[in-house]
Amino acid sequence: MSFERPATRCLTLADMRAVLWVTVLALGCDRGHPREKSAAPVPPPLPDRAASSASSGAACTLTENSARLPAAKRVVAIGDLHGDLAATRSALVAAGAIDARDRWIGGDLVVVQTGDVLDRGDDEQAILDLLYKLEVDAKAAGGALIPLLGNHELMNAAGDFRYVTRNAMTDFDEVAKNRLAALAPGGVYAKKMAAHNVIAIVGDTVFSHAGVLAEWTTQIDEVNRSSRCWLDGQSGGVADGPSALTSEDGPVWTRALGIDPVDCTAVSKALTALGVARMVVGHTVQPQITSACDGAVWRIDVGLGKNYGGPIEVLELVPGAPPKVLRGTR
Repeated sequence: MSFERPATRCLTLADMRAVLWVTVLALGCDRGHPREKSAAPVPPPLPDRAASSASSGAACTLTENSARLPAAKRVVAIGDLHGDLAATRSALVAAGAIDARDRWIGGDLVVVQTGDVLDRGDDEQAILDLLYKLEVDAKAAGGALIPLLGNHELMNAAGDFRYVTRNAMTDFDEVAKNRLAALAPGGVYAKKMAAHNVIAIVGDTVFSHAGVLAEWTTQIDEVNRSSRCWLDGQSGGVADGPSALTSEDGPVWTRALGIDPVDCTAVSKALTALGVARMVVGHTVQPQITSACDGAVWRIDVGLGKNYGGPIEVLELVPGAPPKVLRGTR
């Protein structure tokens, strides 16, 4: 995309917004760009896919957490939160999930949060605690809150703290001796995260942090199992990350669905293989919730954390109706 203009023409507001969001997208990428200021050194490179796959083959005693859930009367998807508790609450209020006192009021509503709670903000532990509380409350009311794992959850478990704010470095010190002890495989919060999947299918929609490319459609159960077992401390330590963490085209890392043009033929192939109508992804910041491939892909990472300062937007899915964007306030 070019932003060249004749010398005699001033940039319009639309031009400036386009330039701004291309800049935001570039800064938001976690690989291949200068790293942000951090309170921790860059860790050694992660293991390759073959090594991580081998480590995930160990026996694991975790109860299966099914990737497929039945259709719901109403589903709301929320994108990357990145340590902003106020924005998280606003998004949940916009979804009709909670009241002003953080009580679940959604009834049988299903909320899917597509990962990246951690990094870039100071409120990580508070957000995790809120989501895990609401997960219990929603189930008791006949609904569900489904927190998925993003690349930043898996990166932190691997000891990659490049995107942790200075204030957040001590966020988990009350429950463990330090951040790594809390988030590394087998740590108290890693075990909490181990209750959750990387990929979920609710009715006719597949949700993941970055997207499920065709070559990954047969690996959903393995991706979920290996990531969960690793976080639980049953498949090695920080250097033994699962393929979901180490694969550039994997469901927490791919940018193929977040940056236009999207290969709609490939999307159609993946959706057909999964038996669903659409996929909802976060990971790549958009100026607002956007869609691609005639609504087959919905991109819901709007940079709602204050690190980005994007809008508060969530996506509502109701059977028989077109997807709808709901908006909150800061």
